[in-house]
Amino acid sequence: MPVLSIRKEPNTQTFSVRLVNVTEANEDQRLDNFLIALCKGVPKSRLYKAVRSGEVRVNRSRAQVDQRLQIGDVVRVPPMREAEPSATRYAPPNEFPIVFEDDALLVIDKPAGVAVHGGSGVSHGVIEQLRAARPAALFLELVHRLDRDTSGLLMIAKQRKALVRLHAMLREGGGNKHYLALVQGNVLNDRQHLKQSLAKWTTQTGERRVKVDPEGQVSHTVITCLTRFGEYSLIDAELRTGRTHQIRVHLAHAGHPIVGDDKYGQDDTQALFKSKWGFDRMFLHATKLAITHPMTGAVLTLEAPLPNSCAHLLKLLTK
Repeated sequence: MPVLSIRKEPNTQTFSVRLVNVTEANEDQRLDNFLIALCKGVPKSRLYKAVRSGEVRVNRSRAQVDQRLQIGDVVRVPPMREAEPSATRYAPPNEFPIVFEDDALLVIDKPAGVAVHGGSGVSHGVIEQLRAARPAALFLELVHRLDRDTSGLLMIAKQRKALVRLHAMLREGGGNKHYLALVQGNVLNDRQHLKQSLAKWTTQTGERRVKVDPEGQVSHTVITCLTRFGEYSLIDAELRTGRTHQIRVHLAHAGHPIVGDDKYGQDDTQALFKSKWGFDRMFLHATKLAITHPMTGAVLTLEAPLPNSCAHLLKLLTK
């Protein structure tokens, strides 16, 4: 008796022609990125083909994939097979301490231990919790990222135009970001420039890391020693570039790993601080931020004080 081969179709749904109005949430967005977000599960090649063939139109006219959309534009989206929306992971609504907020920008004081977004084993992060807490918000997007165990100032754009301008500012080296870190060792120089190039790599277990590599991306951190505690030092780290794990890797390479850093620090130091002082986090805090407001042009100078656990530890070290 022949064996029937049954091919299971993926969970898909087909939409008829849609006319989608562009709102403030999508102002100045590229057409291809707009379609990718709108047509979940449709291959990019199919979307690009639809634009090139004229199936996708903007205000009844043919368009280019890099065309910027404006408020009031009407985008014609042809019938496409899209993946069925999967069960959305629940993100508990949560607000975070607000340092600054207006119609275009939100700056919060992120606590340590909270990821900025879901993924890689994390079901939800700051951005998902903020969206859940603000269901009426048309647009909320991360401007930059902080490591999960880093606390401090985090920017969230409330308008696409603000996001685009802030991204451009950061790419061009604009803005001024300072971090406080407690590191191992007696930092000898009051001020030094760390300029080792950095590259990403993956361990055998699949964990993503960063290392000093002459062939990597140009990176620049300015270190200022604030207080010396003998075996440890409190430093200010100013970011001149914004590479992944930049401060952590630069300091570890300089022989001064950050206290509590579970990737680039020392396990025995981490265990000592936990057992002796009950300190169970990485001592890295985004404390100062100076930027030009993306919409008004005003200069914003923002600060987030050290969390209580970090401030208390410094008092213990001075005894």
